[in-house]
Amino acid sequence: MVATHPTTNEIWSWLDEIADPEIPVLSITDLGIVREVEWDDIANEFRVVITPTYSGCPALDAIADEIRRCMREHNVERFRLTTQLAPPWTTDWMSDRAKQRLQEYGIAPPAHSLIQIEAAHPVCPQCGSSDTKLVSRFGSTPCKALYTCSSCLEPFDAFKPH
Repeated sequence: MVATHPTTNEIWSWLDEIADPEIPVLSITDLGIVREVEWDDIANEFRVVITPTYSGCPALDAIADEIRRCMREHNVERFRLTTQLAPPWTTDWMSDRAKQRLQEYGIAPPAHSLIQIEAAHPVCPQCGSSDTKLVSRFGSTPCKALYTCSSCLEPFDAFKPH
């Protein structure tokens, strides 16, 4: 009898259901934290590679635990979870869906280029105004900064591009 295992696409879809612990409207695949899912014929196991948004990301252990739970929940016992720090994570790895979800959640998504980063502050996710001011380079999590909107006067987090 030949043992069967799920496809890598099935595993990707399972991992897409795991919410980021710090920004629950995003999945770990939306953020680009999951870099690779592959079957290793030699080791006879799946290999899941993750890259944290920051090398000291406080949520990394929780994310790894959720991946392990998810794999076991789907009866995948043979897998290796690897953390890869190089190349470092960048906001370019975020999906367009992630950026849209951030906007809808009230967090300004990251700029798309260094030119945009230097040229303007983020657009207010509440009213769409670009008349915003940096309040603090450190927001509610290490990956966000705190801004305020001069038009609607609402404070908001902005995802730091890097």
